Amino acid sequence: MDNQLIITCVILGVALVLFLSGRLAADLVALLVVVALGLTSVLTPQEAFSGFSRSAVIVIISIFVLTESLQRTGVTEQVGNILLKVGGTGELRLTIVVMIAGAFLSLFMNNIASAAVLLPAMSGLAKRSGVNTSRLLIPLAFSTILGGTATLFTTSNIILNSVLRDNELPVFGLTDFGYVGLPIVIVGILYVAFIGRNSLPGESPLERTHMPSSDRGDLIEAYGLNEMLFKARVPDGSMLIDRTIAECSLREDYDVNIVGIEREGKRILHPTPQRHIRRGDILVLEGDEADFRKRDIEPFMEFLPETEWHESDLESQVIDVVEAMLPPRSRLIGKTIRDAHFREKYGMSVLAIWHGDREVITDLGDEKLHFGDALLLQGPREKLHVMKDDPDILLLASDEEVEITVPGKGRAALMIFFATLGLASFLPELTAAIMLGGALAMVVVRIITTEQAYSAIGWKSVFLVAGMLPMGDALQKTNAAGYAAQGLLHLLGGYGPYILVAALFIVTAIATQMINGAVTAAIIGPVTVQLAHQTGVDPRSLIMTVAMACSMAFITPLSHAVNVLVMSPGGYNFKDYMKVGVPLTAVLFVVVMIVLPLAWPF
Repeated sequence: MDNQLIITCVILGVALVLFLSGRLAADLVALLVVVALGLTSVLTPQEAFSGFSRSAVIVIISIFVLTESLQRTGVTEQVGNILLKVGGTGELRLTIVVMIAGAFLSLFMNNIASAAVLLPAMSGLAKRSGVNTSRLLIPLAFSTILGGTATLFTTSNIILNSVLRDNELPVFGLTDFGYVGLPIVIVGILYVAFIGRNSLPGESPLERTHMPSSDRGDLIEAYGLNEMLFKARVPDGSMLIDRTIAECSLREDYDVNIVGIEREGKRILHPTPQRHIRRGDILVLEGDEADFRKRDIEPFMEFLPETEWHESDLESQVIDVVEAMLPPRSRLIGKTIRDAHFREKYGMSVLAIWHGDREVITDLGDEKLHFGDALLLQGPREKLHVMKDDPDILLLASDEEVEITVPGKGRAALMIFFATLGLASFLPELTAAIMLGGALAMVVVRIITTEQAYSAIGWKSVFLVAGMLPMGDALQKTNAAGYAAQGLLHLLGGYGPYILVAALFIVTAIATQMINGAVTAAIIGPVTVQLAHQTGVDPRSLIMTVAMACSMAFITPLSHAVNVLVMSPGGYNFKDYMKVGVPLTAVLFVVVMIVLPLAWPF
């Protein structure tokens, strides 16, 4: 047993290093943990793969399907728009309404899905209201995390409930998290709206510059394309004459893109690769003009004087310039623009990429895409509907109405959804079966197809949870959880349960900033149960403490995927999250220490 204890600790230590380094995907690390525990005989094969049959995994899968069904019927979009329309034009009021909307949706949905529903509508509303988007996106992200504290549907809460069930302890019901979570939501929204937002940047690198003639921001200036656009005429004798754009190989040989052609007083924007170039054409080019001049051989091009560029210069009645983002489950992540065949798939050209806090304008074809990247696109307006229904990309601030792919099914979807929630709240021990039944009902009544249901599931989250739950079993089987509990008890046991709860919250919150909250829950949950047994404190009180601390993902963007989602469009850096997140976490710690003993006595 001692050898197995050492092996378990080594596997856990290596896994934590891999989680922190980010060199391997979190779900891959979790699966490697399963394999390692099985091969070393710490767990039997049945125990090692038992995570895939746990109720926690079934609940998570069901939530993804239920959420997708509500989105496809337009229910979530309508709720988000209604809440956002009452936001007015003032920054304070808009911040409060946006946060209420985010927290409300995250009570029933995955946090990322909640943010993805509100982000496009909110981005356009902010511009029409004259409010900087950098003042709203962190509040939006934080509100979805806050809302997750008050519901069972948060991944870490689901895992901790599973820990209680595995230890044959009473589990939490659907509404039990609300006793502590709702005060956290209220105080968190008030703090961010009245105090925290003052620490946000007033203007980010990606902030839109408002033009006098329009209420839209100028995306060309926001992405720094002004200095990368220039014009050149095709003179007599040029080698480009009568060749197609594809045959000219300007992108491949000179890293220059043709984004428009002026011919006989008319503009041809977003020209296809098959369009021929004629003598006298004025080409609108994107790239490094100085570098291109050095390599140009007359009469290849005749460069024209510099001009000032605006978004309208690249738009027409049929061509639009829009902004899009990569959501966490996008299949474009890790691919380059060229490998993804982006233009062939979407009919849109990528003009620039905003990655983190920097813009990428040159060598776009070879730039690897990351989660949260913002893309500046140019292409036909008729292609926008294709992108709106594509799960791999999130279109921002479009003026078009959102397409509802399953019209007339909204009422049926709501009835199934609320019936599922009602049954789950009355029969918490059957939550997994009820949730799966609700998800299957969506398929049976043809709100969503089986193929759409499978594609809606965030399999990375599923594998992460299924892979880390057996680690909790190993910690208990080898008594590693017991030893950890004894160590914490030895340090703080003499100070009473109140100090013990405070220390447990702080340790868990710190761990959440470094690794995924779900991973933290899977590791600390079993230790918490052992700690409760050794101190005589109610296990559910300690588990609730850990649940609230696992949601304190406010200090770094890496602590939660929704923080990464808003990082690029808001132009935020790590300091921006810390300025708001550190004091917010401290305030919420005080709230938990006041409310928890009242709701769940020690």
